[in-house]
Amino acid sequence: MTMKGSAKQVCTNRKAFFDYHIEEKFEAGLALVGTEVKSLREGKANLKDSFARIKNGELFLVNAHISPYSCGNIWNHDAKRDRKLLMHKWEIERLSGKVKERGYTLVPLSIYFNEKNKAKVEFGLAKGKTNYDRREDIRRKDDKRIADRELRSR
Repeated sequence: MTMKGSAKQVCTNRKAFFDYHIEEKFEAGLALVGTEVKSLREGKANLKDSFARIKNGELFLVNAHISPYSCGNIWNHDAKRDRKLLMHKWEIERLSGKVKERGYTLVPLSIYFNEKNKAKVEFGLAKGKTNYDRREDIRRKDDKRIADRELRSR
């Protein structure tokens, strides 16, 4: 359920992979108004500090920032409004069961346009990392970087 070859990437949430263990990835449609779509096509979106929440059996993207359209007028959209994510009801119920487990959250990973030019959100079922896990990841990256550098120098 990830991006295909001819998809146009709008933005990614690189901080999500640093702060969370992503256990499963999902794809959902994004219900937008006209000026939001135009703004996304310009690449003006930010997923920092955003998350997905289940309210009354519906899935919403909360705290995602899509800048107002540059050529818009007085009917421009609110930049940080909650946006509905479009998934099948059985998928939302399955996610709801997982989120109710201790420590799980839904973190958006990227926004993109698929081959049919529909706005999609890729989000992951994630568990928060502890400081120890983060330090371990940094140590592993540093070790790999040093090993690669030594291999190149030979």
